[in-house]
Amino acid sequence: MHCPDFPLVMVSMARNLALPDLLRAVVTGIAQCKNVILARIWLTNPGDICERCRVRPECPDQTQCLHLVASAGNPSDPSTDYTRTDGAFCRFPLGVRKIGRVAKSGEPLLLPDLRGDEPWIAQPEWIAAERIRTFAAQPLMFRGEALGVLAIFDTGVLTNDDFEWLRVFADHAAVSIANARAFEEIASLKARLEEENVYLREEVSAALGSRDIIGQGSAVRKMLQQIELVAPTDAAVLIHGESGTGKELVARSIHERSPRSGRPLIKVNCGAIPENLFESEFFGHARGAFTGALKDKPGRFELADGGTLFLDEIGELPLAMQAKLLRVIQEQEVERVGETRPRKINVRIVAASNRTLKHEVEAGRFRQDLFYRLSVFPIDVPPLRERKEDIGQLAGHFVRHTAAKMNRPVPKLTKSHVDQLSAHSWPGNIRELQNSVERAVILSQGGPLKFDLASVIDARHATHAPGPVDPGALLTRDELKRRERESIQAALIQCGGKIFGPGGAAEALKMRPTTLASRIKALGLKKT
Repeated sequence: MHCPDFPLVMVSMARNLALPDLLRAVVTGIAQCKNVILARIWLTNPGDICERCRVRPECPDQTQCLHLVASAGNPSDPSTDYTRTDGAFCRFPLGVRKIGRVAKSGEPLLLPDLRGDEPWIAQPEWIAAERIRTFAAQPLMFRGEALGVLAIFDTGVLTNDDFEWLRVFADHAAVSIANARAFEEIASLKARLEEENVYLREEVSAALGSRDIIGQGSAVRKMLQQIELVAPTDAAVLIHGESGTGKELVARSIHERSPRSGRPLIKVNCGAIPENLFESEFFGHARGAFTGALKDKPGRFELADGGTLFLDEIGELPLAMQAKLLRVIQEQEVERVGETRPRKINVRIVAASNRTLKHEVEAGRFRQDLFYRLSVFPIDVPPLRERKEDIGQLAGHFVRHTAAKMNRPVPKLTKSHVDQLSAHSWPGNIRELQNSVERAVILSQGGPLKFDLASVIDARHATHAPGPVDPGALLTRDELKRRERESIQAALIQCGGKIFGPGGAAEALKMRPTTLASRIKALGLKKT
């Protein structure tokens, strides 16, 4: 094996940061050496084709084996393709056959003066046709670990000096492979960090000014005690409360008081994700997995790895999606769309719903096994009407926060203001209180606060005035969603797919354009 170009090949290896390019450069460089018929590299990877592997009966545990990742050579028959990596010997279990034993032991192997009829040779006719006289294999060692095996078939008889040159070459190749893998890992972590940063930038405004749960009433104290108990654990938490009560704030508080606080809290609104995008959003996808998948993208579970995943409005999740979610929560591993390799994750689940999930289970709309998986530790968030003693403190916080956001002097919140606010029933809970306070601060123009709640109360009473109810007029949730879908679809057709501006579907439906766009996405409708 005479190869004066070894130094040039080593330089080429050092320049290749991408692992596939590096491996190709190694085997191509060796194949240029005199008398080399075939050069191959196998790397140690998890087993993934056990069902089709020809040496499966010899494999000790089907968990790890050598994968053929690069091949090059000089066949005597020009129609033979020596660059293929999917042939008969694309896998070797560790410790099995010559290649497997080299990888497991870390010891090189040199077999010169082959006759071609040795019992270990699987294809003696190939050895004879190519006139192979030497087989040599060197382990690719890096920091005491065998990354794989570099092997050659040669028509000449390798000397000890040739074998030592191959050893030096293998050592350089091992370092280059380790570096390439490190660069791949850095690139993967960088991409993941960029995804997390994009997500966290979208969420940071919701967190500002809402880092602590405000209130000193008995209901809040009980809830805070529950948070302190469960936060240090990894137990799944199910938060129940009406809309606007601050369920997300409770989830944030649990996360920030947990050992996972150094990793992100990732939020998913289960009711806003169309069914056809569920797996991509939750589990991620590989480039080319579907139209529009231009690059690899981690899902919400991967982004939350090591941290907490907050599944908001979990009761909105369709039954078919519930089964997939349950499997991932149980197995703690995900498969990206377009991939078959499972990725291990370590995620804590905190879910929330404004529905009573027990009733949803009884009605057959929510899986019982998923309910028990999520509700290891349930927490009820009290509505604002049960927290009258906290209204003054909450209102004061919102006044200060709103004034600071608008760069205005903080208006004075008097006792009469608090009494007025406490007399209101707040069906929209804390969210409604915050909106009312912000509206009052805006209207104050630097003067005294004035809360105009009478019109809201009158409108509510007028809307819910008692009277006889026709049972036939009641609609189920599914019927309501169907009616909504049909109405929005009809408006889109009528307006030619236009949503915003005059003559748009939002104007026809008397909806805010952004709200309509959100509903179109949630319902999986196409803009006609």
